[in-house]
Amino acid sequence: MATPSVAHMSAIPAAPERVDPPLAGDEKSTLLGFLDFHRDTLRMKTAGLTADQLNATHAPSTMTLGGMLKHLALVEHWWFACVFLGQEYAEPWDSIDWREDADWDWHSAVDDTPDELRSLFDRACAESAAIVAQVDDWGTLSVRSSREGDSFSLRWIVAHMIEEYSRHNGHADLIRESIDGETGE
Repeated sequence: MATPSVAHMSAIPAAPERVDPPLAGDEKSTLLGFLDFHRDTLRMKTAGLTADQLNATHAPSTMTLGGMLKHLALVEHWWFACVFLGQEYAEPWDSIDWREDADWDWHSAVDDTPDELRSLFDRACAESAAIVAQVDDWGTLSVRSSREGDSFSLRWIVAHMIEEYSRHNGHADLIRESIDGETGE
């Protein structure tokens, strides 16, 4: 792999500093600590990569790191804004025919620049964090419900998001290592 020029390297966003979740925090600070840790893990796994690298696949999968950023931006928006608050999809999600293309978030990322993908992801995380910050009682139920008619507690949604990130960060480990050999947490 070619070494980037000094001018190119200055334009590469630095990987975020991850903060370990508190070891003896209350429920809210522990769960949010783990969620933020996994959000930053994805940022770290995708930091400094070009559009070509963000669109690289690890055979036999078609999954890309760029697609993962876009997918997790959608998942953030879906669970916190749409399910918990009951809002409708915002753009870019609103104009997609999801019945025609259920994986649009994954494969359309190739049309976005790395900065657009990172910005979309960061905005979705910030919006989710703002929603959570407004709720004191984590037993508060979502406006939207499951197919069975049951609402989700905010506690369940945050725990589910930790699971979602954990799963995809494992994928990100493999894809990133296949791109440039970078490994680690």
